[in-house]
Amino acid sequence: MLSIIEKIKQGQLWDFHGGIHPAENKVISTRNAIQQAGLPSELVLPLKQHIGGKGDILVTVGQSVLKGQPLTQGNIAMCVPIHAPTSGKIVAIEPRTVAHPSGLTDLCIVIETDGNDQWLDNREPITDFLNEDPIDLIERIRQSGISGMGGAGFPTSRKLQSGVGKADILIINAAECEPYITADDRLMQDYASEIVTGIKILQHILTPKLVIIAIEDNKPDAIKALNAEVSEHDNILIRVIPTKYPSGSSRQLVKILTGKEVPANGRSTDIGVIMQNVGTIFAVKRAICNAEPLIERVVTLTGNSIDNPGNYWVRLGTNVQYLMDIVGYKADKKHPRIIMGGSLMGFTLPHQQIPITKITNCIITPDRKELPLYNHEMACIRCSSCADACPSSLLPQQLYWYAKSEEFDKCEEYNLSDCIECGACAYVCPSEIPLVQYYRQAKSEIYARKQDALSADRAKVRFEEKNARMERDKLERENKFKLAAENRRKEMKAEKPDGSGNDAIAAAIARVKAQKAAEKSGVATPKPAVAAAIARAKAKQAEAAKANSDEPDNSEMMKLREERKQQARERKAKLAAETNDSEATPAGSTDKKDAVAAAIARAKARKATQAEETTETSTEPNIETQGSEEKVDPKKAAVAAAIARAKARKTAQAEETTEASTEADIEIQEPEEKVDPKKAAVAAAIARAKARKAAQAEETTEASTEANIEIQEPEEKVDLKKAAVAAAIARAKARKAAQAEETTEASTEADIETQEPEEKVDPKKAAVAAAIARAKARKAAQENNNKEE
Repeated sequence: MLSIIEKIKQGQLWDFHGGIHPAENKVISTRNAIQQAGLPSELVLPLKQHIGGKGDILVTVGQSVLKGQPLTQGNIAMCVPIHAPTSGKIVAIEPRTVAHPSGLTDLCIVIETDGNDQWLDNREPITDFLNEDPIDLIERIRQSGISGMGGAGFPTSRKLQSGVGKADILIINAAECEPYITADDRLMQDYASEIVTGIKILQHILTPKLVIIAIEDNKPDAIKALNAEVSEHDNILIRVIPTKYPSGSSRQLVKILTGKEVPANGRSTDIGVIMQNVGTIFAVKRAICNAEPLIERVVTLTGNSIDNPGNYWVRLGTNVQYLMDIVGYKADKKHPRIIMGGSLMGFTLPHQQIPITKITNCIITPDRKELPLYNHEMACIRCSSCADACPSSLLPQQLYWYAKSEEFDKCEEYNLSDCIECGACAYVCPSEIPLVQYYRQAKSEIYARKQDALSADRAKVRFEEKNARMERDKLERENKFKLAAENRRKEMKAEKPDGSGNDAIAAAIARVKAQKAAEKSGVATPKPAVAAAIARAKAKQAEAAKANSDEPDNSEMMKLREERKQQARERKAKLAAETNDSEATPAGSTDKKDAVAAAIARAKARKATQAEETTETSTEPNIETQGSEEKVDPKKAAVAAAIARAKARKTAQAEETTEASTEADIEIQEPEEKVDPKKAAVAAAIARAKARKAAQAEETTEASTEANIEIQEPEEKVDLKKAAVAAAIARAKARKAAQAEETTEASTEADIETQEPEEKVDPKKAAVAAAIARAKARKAAQENNNKEE
């Protein structure tokens, strides 16, 4: 049985399903050789002109560049750079409309040409490529920015890398089956020898068993030119195939030449075949042998609306408007159209400011008769003409229904991805349904959904990895804390061999548990300072008990009392300063309402004091009537008596001091000076307030005295009952003196407060009355003190 290569050498060909024979319209543009389109004043270079990612920009606005200078760079296999097509200045890096059916914008580099067309100085051509490493040649091809120029734009270097050691057959695609396009035909006629040199470079890189140049039989001049350049020992076979659309498609051409089917969702390299376009082969030759990056290409300009159709060398980035000007474009009056690409696979441009890219091979300017507009889509009549014409053996009718109803799962089930968008189905459709548009939209939606699903999967993986990492960190921290606690426990055991260290740890754990339990139950925990003081006191008491000591250590309590006394003294000084400020204010700044409010506050305070005294009075008889058999703590009785006597003495002394200063102020007043009665009443109230504050401050001092008394040992025996009775009598006398004074003050204040504003009061009489009231209070206090002594 003959092998595939032997069958190919014997001239055997195969056929693919479907296909159409539209009008070719190629003769219009093949009459003349390839011409130079010239240099426009501005070039717009999109960063992405191929399948894959964009490169990183190497230039800035305002920078001058030379012809062939790299403008971008990329270090990944699916990224190729772009180069400056001529010398000039970078005037903008901004979004511009690009060559795409959507008419959307993309980031572009705009060059203002200088007309010098000056090349870089460091170009290094490779004259003997047969002695070069294939890997170095592939890298040179990548750095030259070469991608597939037949329409797809797949990076050439990536395709060559995937075919090294795998490709048995190298196919040069020179079919150019789509109507109107003649760029490859004219390139083979004019540059046949350079194309053969490019084929030999790929032979050196891939080392295939056979090279086939596939060309349709409607290109006799190109076939003749290639036969003149190919010799028998080059292992290059020129195979002429029947004219049929779309025989130039990669899958269909492989089937015609080898009889093999490219697997779905696969590539030709999977079956040992690699394919390159004629234009790509020419660009490879220029990159290796001439050190010229891909900066220009052949573009077919054709159609009935231009005067000079033909093929032109066009710099990449040249806008369509410039090309239309040089070929004499005359737009149709009713339906002006400019189509980029072929008549079946091309798309209408939104305007003429669209740049030429690496995959642009044709510009068509048809009139209404040449390519009629199909704007009236009708219902599908299920004629199955689309299925008969489909070269991929699909069911276009079913795909159309599913795409229209957005049943994308069904579209994938019916192998929508195998559609090559050749347009044969739409060409034969009697209902004039734009089937390819539906397929493109469905493909875009499916791709977007897959990308979203991939993003969601990646996010899920990241989330799970994050949780796992946090769990690991948590376990590491716990182990670290456990190890640290174990080390501390060992150190404490080493420091305290008696085992008390374990008790301290257990106590700390118990305190933490108790605190957590209190927080859960809602019970308020003591303040840290109070808790610390209590803890210290308990510790000292425990130490005292352990040492069998009868005298408790009250040093902590003494410190707290000293702090309270200091705070009381500061408050007293602040109050005195505020009182002096209030006395220095003008008489007109006070009014009757303030005096009434002060009187109400004092009355409330007196009521609270009286209620407390009533409670104490009810307690005193119980003390006085206790029998001698009842055991009374002599220390407590002595302390109570001392406190009562101290309170009475301090109150009397404070009042005497305040009244004496007030009388002195009254006596030094001139008789002719008029005294405001309200001021006198306020002065008296202030004096009483000072006395009370002094008493409160002294109580703090007495509290500290109590502690000193409590820790003293009773050196003499005291009659318990007498001491208790004496203390009760002293307290009662002090209360009576205070009540008598308050009664007098209340009556005086009431008289002052209830006076009508119109009533005239003798100021001197008011001052004398206040002095008399204070003198009576002092006498009563002195009598009480004499009796107690």
